[in-house]
Formats: sequence, structure tokens, C-alpha cells
Amino acid sequence: MSTLTVLGIESSCDDTAAAVLRWDGAARVLSSQVSGQTDLHAAFGGVVPEIAARAHAEKLDLMVELALETACIGLDALDAIAVTSGPGLIGGVVSGVMCAKGLAAATGLPILGVNHLAGHALTPRLTDGLAFPYLMLLVSGGHCQFLVAHGPDSFERLGGTIDDAPGEAFDKSARLLGLPQPGGPSIEQAAEQGDETRFDLPRPLLREPHCDMSFSGLKTALLRARDAVMMEGNRLRRQDVNDLAAGFQAAVRDVLAAKTARALEAYMALSPAEPALAVAGGVAANLSLRTALAAEAERAGARFTAPPLALCTDNAAMIAWAGIERLRSGAPADDLTLTARPRWPLDSSAAPMLGSGKKGAKA
Repeated sequence: MSTLTVLGIESSCDDTAAAVLRWDGAARVLSSQVSGQTDLHAAFGGVVPEIAARAHAEKLDLMVELALETACIGLDALDAIAVTSGPGLIGGVVSGVMCAKGLAAATGLPILGVNHLAGHALTPRLTDGLAFPYLMLLVSGGHCQFLVAHGPDSFERLGGTIDDAPGEAFDKSARLLGLPQPGGPSIEQAAEQGDETRFDLPRPLLREPHCDMSFSGLKTALLRARDAVMMEGNRLRRQDVNDLAAGFQAAVRDVLAAKTARALEAYMALSPAEPALAVAGGVAANLSLRTALAAEAERAGARFTAPPLALCTDNAAMIAWAGIERLRSGAPADDLTLTARPRWPLDSSAAPMLGSGKKGAKA
């Protein structure tokens, strides 16, 4: 096809999103609409799956309608519908898949089930036109992986987190420090006024000769440092919070930078024609982290890219783009038997990092 127009639907966590993308030799985002749920979950200190699923069910049709109106097209102008069919909070994923299946049944359009992680991993091709293979650091609230993207549906995992994802660690640490959610922006803002050298927080697995990471122990160390400060002064001052936030952010940055350097070594051994390191996911918005990763890429002789913030966090434009990549590759579409998958590793040949169960590998 010389021109492809695809509707994307995303509902894997707490953002209800719909987007329309067109490819005619170049990619164009005709519309990208995202409705967040921060206010709904604020009182609980994290995302409540049942609340998230209900909100998706209420908003999905409205977001699809808004995306089509903003793009100034109707359903008859679409070539396919792409939808996140995993991994994620199962209630939200089911809501998105059922919405897409309803639209496909009514219009006869092909339906494309997209791996949410593939959407993030392919975003640098949408925003920066990266050539395969490139190294991808996916760093978000639920995931942290180093992936070599060999093709639209071919990913090789070099390493990842064996426990908490960085975004999850940021959220939990923000709660420990009494900072608002989401934790990433709160920690970063507090860290701007803090002294990152005041507290000697650990850098887990830093010296291990692999690309795996761990952030659970760092969170525990932060808790103990906070408690020690409170026992000493019987309260937590604002400067204490800023210094703890700065120390935590620096520890995460240092671990990710060191592991990125190791991942780059493995990737560069493949002799890519156009070497590049890309980072995506919500935590990729952290400026301190971006600066450190850009420096590692420069040292390795690789191009560094990070999508705009709106395309770093969960969105449907990346899902529509993953659908376009799939159509262009000639891969077959799905049908109305498409099901939601709570777990769906990108590299199915790699050993599970977080264990496995009846529903498959977690990551």
C-alpha cells in the first residue's frame, strides 16, 4: 500500500488513549489523544486496577471519537485498527481489545494486536527514523529492559530489572518522602534543590558483568536513610527530603548509565551500520538520566535519541505506528479471536527475568 492510515488504541495501565497515524512514505501523526487517571488514583498512592479498568471502559469510545474528529477523518478512511493486547493490567487491556474488536466487527477493518512494549521500542523509528538494528532502553513504571531492535517484530533482550522497574521505584520512594504522585516528576523536582552526595545510597549490581539491574534494595536503603534522619531530628525537613531525592535519583542514574555502557558494548559488537541508542518510557523524561545516557552513547560512538515527552509516556500513536510497521512488513492481521494478554515478553527466547506462571513469562 502506498498510503496507510491506522487508528491506535492504548489502555494498558492508567492512560486511555487513541490516535490516528498516516504513512505515505513518511509518518504523520494526524491526532493523538490521551486521558490520564492521576486524580482517580491519587488517594491510593498508586494505580488501582479495578478503577483503571472502569475508567477505560467509560472513556475509550469517547477518545476514539475525539481522535477521529481531530484527524478530520471517519472510520471509512482507515486501513486498520491497532490495539494494545498486552502486557498490562488485564482489565484495561480487555477494555481496549473489546473496543477495537467492536469497531472491527462493525466496519470490516483488519485488527492488529500490538505488544505495548513493542510500541515503545518502535517509537524511535516514528520520531527519528532509526534504522535497524538499534539499541533500546525501555525504562518506565512497569518495565526496564535493554533490547536490540532487529526488526518490527524481532527484539533481543540484553538485560533488564530483576525486581522493581525504575518508575515503580520512583513512585514508592516519593511516597516514602511524602511527595505527590506520579513519583518521577516529584523526585526530579525535589532533587534540583538537593545534595546528591549527602547520603551514601547503594548502586545494586553495578559491578556485575551483565546488563541486569535491581532497584528494590535501593528503595529499602532510602527508607532506612529517611528513618535515620527522623530519629536524629524527630522530623523530616524540606532540605532532608530534597537531599534524599537527589541521592536516590543519582543512584538510579548511575546504575542505568553503567549498565547502558555494558549494553552498548554488546550492541556495538554487532557492527551496526548506523549505531544508535534510543530511550523511551516515562522515566526517559528525567533530564539527569537523559544527560547521562547521551554521554554514554557519545563515548561509544552511537547516536542518541529520546522521543518527545508526549511519546515517551503511554500513548496510542506508538500503537498505531507499530501497526503500520506490521502492515508494511507484510505480517498477517489478527481476527476477532484476538485476546488480551497480561504477560507478553518481547524476546520470547530469553529466560524469564521475573519468573513465570500459568499465564506465561512476566518479562
